[in-house]
Amino acid sequence: MSDPFSQTPPAIRQALLRDLTRRTFFQRAGFGLGGAALGSMMSSDALGAGADPLSRLGLHHAPKAKSVIFIHMVGAPSHLDLFDFKPELQKRSGELCPDEFFAGKKLAFIREQPNLQGTPAEDRFAFKRCGQSGVEISNLLPHLQGVADDLCFIKSLHTEQFNHAPAQLFSLTGFNRFGRPSIGSWVTYGIGSENRNLPGFVVLITGQVLGAGNSAWGSGFLPTVHQGVEFRSQGDPVLYLSDPNGMTRGDRRKVVDAVKDLNGMHLDDVGDPEIATRIAQYEMAYRMQASVPELMEIDSEPESIHEMYGTQPGKTSFANNCLLARRLVERGVRFVQLFDQGWDHHNSVFKNLPNKAKQVDQPIAALIKDLKQRGMLDDTLVVWNAEFGRTPMAQTNNGSGQSTAIGRDHHKEAYTVWMAGGGTKPGHIHGASDELGYNVARDPVHVHDFNATLLHLLGIDHERLTFRYQGRQFRLTDVHGKVVDGVLA
Repeated sequence: MSDPFSQTPPAIRQALLRDLTRRTFFQRAGFGLGGAALGSMMSSDALGAGADPLSRLGLHHAPKAKSVIFIHMVGAPSHLDLFDFKPELQKRSGELCPDEFFAGKKLAFIREQPNLQGTPAEDRFAFKRCGQSGVEISNLLPHLQGVADDLCFIKSLHTEQFNHAPAQLFSLTGFNRFGRPSIGSWVTYGIGSENRNLPGFVVLITGQVLGAGNSAWGSGFLPTVHQGVEFRSQGDPVLYLSDPNGMTRGDRRKVVDAVKDLNGMHLDDVGDPEIATRIAQYEMAYRMQASVPELMEIDSEPESIHEMYGTQPGKTSFANNCLLARRLVERGVRFVQLFDQGWDHHNSVFKNLPNKAKQVDQPIAALIKDLKQRGMLDDTLVVWNAEFGRTPMAQTNNGSGQSTAIGRDHHKEAYTVWMAGGGTKPGHIHGASDELGYNVARDPVHVHDFNATLLHLLGIDHERLTFRYQGRQFRLTDVHGKVVDGVLA
């Protein structure tokens, strides 16, 4: 056999032979195998759920939940006035804040030692023991009171960030700066999707997502096929979904096929997995032209459903998004994230909170009841979440002395979130804050613990779901987090 290097100058020949080391061979082979594996995964997704065992069985153990509806309240609701009633705080309302709650602490806006601020002693703000579980929920949320026995509260969550953008990123990506994959992206990376005609991760927004912006549902360094896809309420639900004027579906198919062939040749040439992602996304977009319009037609729902949710077809509303969330998980979408803006009550909290609570109370309660009556709540995890809580101290923005001028500042030491369904304990409370609602008093839960628990319910071991990037293995929970066994059914 002739020497393939016989015509190569000696210096270049020595350099080539030096580069063809065992390490180089495995690096290059691994890159090619990685691209092939990604292509195989995408082929399995394209064949539907029956060809993708991870979509049914979980990645590391048997799952309790197969989909998530994650409701993020942008700006952070005053949990003390909705879910975590403190009689002692109400009793001492107006007293000067204890030194240990203020001296040396970092607060977003409060600069002078403030007064304690309890929940107003009015019937509409009063707390009621609900259902057989006796869970206390504010009268501002009468519909949610009706499903109290389905809720699992964590009243001892704490975070490390006290400003919105870093706290949102920390809550939703496990890191306080831009560039990491969001929790929905990690989920679809781990267990894929059950619907080949819709994205595995869909985002629905009311208002604007201030702070973190679209990084709250970005894919970071994961393949972009795993990023959240925003569905809009007006115009095309997804940008450029409709065919351009003068172009038929057949014409669009030809364009997609031509682009696919070009991308395929490029993929064969350079082996970049991101090109395979691009091919899959073009195909997904074409299939979505048929699946998304039908999905968005909520006016096809019975009148009784619209009455239960308070939906108004054709308009933008949080209620419409809750109903769409049910329709999405019903069709096999893995992760649906709802963002609702308007909870940043630094001023007039007791004037504004009732209005915001009314906007979300009926739709969220309806979502839980709707999932339950369809037999879907057992394997759908519903999450109420925010980036942090609100201080038990008053933030007064003027000298009027009126209660409506009082707000609550950002609070990271202890706050309340809840989950429903998906393998969580119904009618349960885990953890507690102290008598003034400032620090955790029992069973602390860190944000990393919360995210580890969510992944666990989906059949994912948070320590084993990793992605190698820039020379190290990354995961949603960084190097922290433990599953909160106390909330598992």
